Amino acid sequence: MEESNYQLSTVIPIAIGSQPNKTLLVILGPTGVGKTNISLRLAEYFGCPIVSSDSRQFYRELKIGTAAPTVTQLKRVKHYFIGSHSIFDEYNAGQYEQDSILLLDQLFKENDVVMLVGGSMMYIDAVCNGMDDIPTVDAHTREFWQKQFADYGLEFIQNELKIRDPKHYEQVDIQNPKRIMHALEICSMTGKPYSNLRTGERKKRNFNVLKVGLNRPRPELYERINERVDEMMAEGLLNEAKQFYAHKQLNTLNTVGYKELFEYFDGNWTLDFAVNMIKQDSRRYAKRQLTWFNRDKEIRWFLPQEEENILNFVGEIIPKRLKFRSET
Repeated sequence: MEESNYQLSTVIPIAIGSQPNKTLLVILGPTGVGKTNISLRLAEYFGCPIVSSDSRQFYRELKIGTAAPTVTQLKRVKHYFIGSHSIFDEYNAGQYEQDSILLLDQLFKENDVVMLVGGSMMYIDAVCNGMDDIPTVDAHTREFWQKQFADYGLEFIQNELKIRDPKHYEQVDIQNPKRIMHALEICSMTGKPYSNLRTGERKKRNFNVLKVGLNRPRPELYERINERVDEMMAEGLLNEAKQFYAHKQLNTLNTVGYKELFEYFDGNWTLDFAVNMIKQDSRRYAKRQLTWFNRDKEIRWFLPQEEENILNFVGEIIPKRLKFRSET
């Protein structure tokens, strides 16, 4: 696992120049759709590394519940941002944008194609389009809103956001306390609505971006999600979650697969109910991912089993000399 780690300290900042023949091949899609297998095949085909854009797989302690690539899979292709951080690290999409752009600048010096693989919507957008210049939240402000949430609950911070930034309240996932607290942190620090700072202006990149989306019929996708949760439980997800129960207040652990089991440990839910809620919350997350991705008209969609069609499509867009790289 260590071989796949990537930390900013390992990168030497290099001035970004023009690289018009470089392509970032993005493989995206909802949770459980089957991105890992097709991305490994494509990476082997083009002889290129994979940069993960799955924000949960960044954390080295969370292996089972994030469906992180196995040791065998990591040996097949060089990966970055898998197990690269600890759950005790503060890390967000803005930091990821900076780190990944520095990394890509290095990788494109040796590769004409680099793959970005994952389903974390904001993190993919951060690399492809850039993030707004939002100020870094100081520790005092973060601790204040975390305490507000801990003391008064989700409904309280929802109402606070509705008062301070009604526009963002209508856009954000109001069931996600991490997103709500971040907006409130920015409101507190700047004295302005968070939505006023989100310009949506697209940053210029020095590489081409090609987006391939994977999806399945909804019943099939939901069945795969349910089965994957059962597999995670069989692999030891309960014990993995138990190891971090004492740190359940961390933002990094407020994630599907862990927060539901914490309710079981708290005595609020039965284990069966908690597992069913993991399945339900995973399905809801997949639905939100698809809603987000469907707004992006640059994505070309395929079924995961259409491997040959995907290879042909990518091969037509990326310079043909790359298509045969693995054969020379």
